[in-house]
Amino acid sequence: MIALFLLVLYSTSCGVHSEGQHVHIEPLTDNVLVLKVLSGVDNKVYVPLTCGAAYQTQSVFWKKDGMELDPPLQGNQVRVLVEQMDGGNYTCHLGPDGQYLNHTVILVQMDSDNRSLILEEMSPTEGHIHCSAPNYKGDFHCTWKRTQYRSHAAVLLVKAIRNFEQIPCQLDADGSGVHCQDVNCPFREEQLRIYLTVYIHSFSRLEVYTKVFYLREIVKPSKLSNLHLSDGNVFSWNYPDSWETPRTYFALQFQVKVINHGHPCNTEENVALHNITEDTTYKVDVQRKRYIFCVRAQDKYTNGPWSHWTHCTVNRNKVQC
Repeated sequence: MIALFLLVLYSTSCGVHSEGQHVHIEPLTDNVLVLKVLSGVDNKVYVPLTCGAAYQTQSVFWKKDGMELDPPLQGNQVRVLVEQMDGGNYTCHLGPDGQYLNHTVILVQMDSDNRSLILEEMSPTEGHIHCSAPNYKGDFHCTWKRTQYRSHAAVLLVKAIRNFEQIPCQLDADGSGVHCQDVNCPFREEQLRIYLTVYIHSFSRLEVYTKVFYLREIVKPSKLSNLHLSDGNVFSWNYPDSWETPRTYFALQFQVKVINHGHPCNTEENVALHNITEDTTYKVDVQRKRYIFCVRAQDKYTNGPWSHWTHCTVNRNKVQC
């Protein structure tokens, strides 16, 4: 997994010269500048770049995305013209073909543009980022999915904050999710939400996605363990190993279903039995000899997400769980 250093955005921004409008450029990280421009407007912006204070007396030449500029751009402090979404990686060198000295990446973010080109929307209610946690210890995982034509897009930065304090996170190896660990006491009532922000870019286009939630809203119990049948028609199971203790304080409730043989647990058709219970045993009183028993869990007090289904397949005298 790739470690992410959760950096704080600089609060200051500076005006830059543009043709017919006022735009802003903000530093995102040490070597990344974000140019915020109005959407739907022809944008031509001159952006000031500096190679570094140590190179004031050096013969500094600039390249864009590894290519020499025409006409050549020379000097420790320069201005580059950014038109529309044409940002890029500007590197400075000691001489035309000399040693690399420094670089600045210019990304363009369309201000007041609600279109999402990089990430797919999970659902209208969930947005572009899905988050879940197996319990209340503070560990949570958030995922996203790139659109078909932006599969190359790269995550630049992830920030997770609660009460102005940064939460440490690690980016998944494929860049499609992040694991975070909040220092949270499971017995303490949550007063403040977690703010998760993902900065992702495709070429020079930067998009910013935010998810705001309480941990209790995303806690999803793991699959139930040790589901088995005894005494002919009594099913039993255990709380997930990852669930909090004591069980009396962190209680679960369970949804049970009996469905026709050969159907998935999430079906709404051919359901012979459907009930909610707080017990970890359930007696099935049905006449059929072939069926599937399904059970899943939910936090009793928050009515949060349901766990994945656990099931047993009953085929006369054969039971497979």
